[in-house]
Formats: sequence, structure tokens, C-alpha cells
Amino acid sequence: MISKRSFLTLSAASLALGLSATGASAQEKTLRVGFQKYGKIVLLKGKGTLEKALEPLGYKVTWTEFPAGPQLLEAVNVGAIDIGNTGEAPPIFAQAAGAPLVYVAHEPPAPKGEAILVPKGSSIQSVAELKGKKVALNKGSNVHYLLVKALEKAGVAYADITPVFLTPADARAAFERGAVDAWAIWDPFQAAAETTIGARTLTDGTGIVANHQFYLASEKLVANHDAALKVFLKQLSEVDDWAKADIAAVAEALSPSTGIPAPILQLALARQSYGIRPLDEATIAEQQRIADTFHALGLLPKPVTIASAVKRIGS
Repeated sequence: MISKRSFLTLSAASLALGLSATGASAQEKTLRVGFQKYGKIVLLKGKGTLEKALEPLGYKVTWTEFPAGPQLLEAVNVGAIDIGNTGEAPPIFAQAAGAPLVYVAHEPPAPKGEAILVPKGSSIQSVAELKGKKVALNKGSNVHYLLVKALEKAGVAYADITPVFLTPADARAAFERGAVDAWAIWDPFQAAAETTIGARTLTDGTGIVANHQFYLASEKLVANHDAALKVFLKQLSEVDDWAKADIAAVAEALSPSTGIPAPILQLALARQSYGIRPLDEATIAEQQRIADTFHALGLLPKPVTIASAVKRIGS
């Protein structure tokens, strides 16, 4: 369970990431963007178009990388960044912990972009055979829900496996040395493991989970900087259109910043979804089902209402 206290432990250094978009003067306004190693925001950063688009409004932009969604939303919670993106599970845990975050957009489902992997030579052939086994995953991430639902589909109780909570880098190391039996992970780490060490997929999200990406902002950004938020979403949509039209070019562009070879990125990008959209009722309902599942498992300190944290940004 992720407590509110754990969301308040970001270091003072992290709090100094940049000028607050809310507290700064008109001459000093800064939009602080959080990103992960992979995704549309990384492309936006590389393009450099957001800075140019926000300059007439008097904003500068700072960028901060995070290893995964939970850490990124911890930064939103303590006021260190203003906006970023994560998968489905992190905002649910953050909302349950009282984080002042707002869903502002999402991407369509990409169920093949996350999977439960086993080593190349593993004797495990099905999710049902994970009973009694150790499974590495990033706690509170998208794959946490994938694991829960895949086990449920296979007739295995979540309590019957041993979750080993590790960041992607540490999980990869544990997976390679045989310290865990399986690894629930997302792209591009998924594609890298498949390609470089022959990891085998027990199941991806197809027919089990949707695997949405969400864009989340602080309440202060949404309340006080609507114009900057609209510019951000517009620039993000333009990058998304470019990415959809030329996956090979995107892979080449991402490779230097991620340290992942372009062919691996192409595999991951082919499993990604495209289209930056406001949340619709179906997506909100699906996110609510995820929240209810985590609460029923005792992983959340309290129930959450997803709709209360959704903002539809006008044009």
C-alpha cells in the first residue's frame, strides 16, 4: 500500500527543479514537465517546439526525467513538476494518497505494450504456473494491474504469488540472474528484453487490460495556467501525429536519448497507440474499475472516484 507519507518524501533538491508556474511572476513563469525514458513527451522535448510555442505567453520550460510513473506523480504531489504522463495505475495510487492531480488527456489502449515475461529457458509455459513464484514489477505501475488481472483470468489468487517490487533497471538485473521467475514490464524495456536476452512472453495485455497512457497535471496548473496547458496539449498532439506517420524516424530520434537501439524502439512503437484525446466516459469507467480492483485487494488506503479528478480542456 502506498501511504500519503511516502508521497511526501521527495528531497529538497527535487523541490528545486525549477520555478513554479503558479508562484512566479509573469516574467519568470516556468512550465515544469516530467517525463519517462520513453513516450510522446520525450519526443516533444527533443523537437524543441514547446519552448517556442510558450515563449509568447512568457513561459520557459524545464524537463525532469523519472524512472517510472509513481515517482513522477510523487513529484506532482509535492509541487516539484506541473505535468507529465503515466500509465493507468500510478494516478490511482496517487489520488488515493491525496495528490492534487488532474487527468487532462489520454491515449487509446495499447494492450500489447506491456507483458509478463519469463526467461528464455524457463519451464513456465502459462500464467497459471506462476503460482508460488516470484514476479518482479514496479509497484503501483500499469503492469501491477496487468499482473492482477492475468492471474485472475488464470485462476490464481494474487496472494499466491510473491511480488518483488523493483524499478525496471533493477528488475531486469534480477530477471537476468534468476532471482525472480517472471517479470511484468512495459515497452521499451519489454521489447529490449525480448530482443536482447530472448525473454519469452507468457501474456501481454490483449484481452485482459487496456493499457492506456494518461497525461496528468497539478491542480494549480489547471486552475491558473489554462492557456499554457492548451499549448502543451496542442504541441503534444502535433508530435503524436508525426510519430504515427513515421515510426522509423521516431525510433531514430529516440535512440540517442534512451540508449536503446532503433530496431528495438521500432518494435515498441509498433505496439504503441496514437491520438491525444480528452477522457471519455468509457475510459473513466475503465479507470474506475482498476481503482476498485486495487481497493478490493487492500492495496489502496481508501476508495477513489476517478471522475472527480478529470478535467476536459477546451479548445
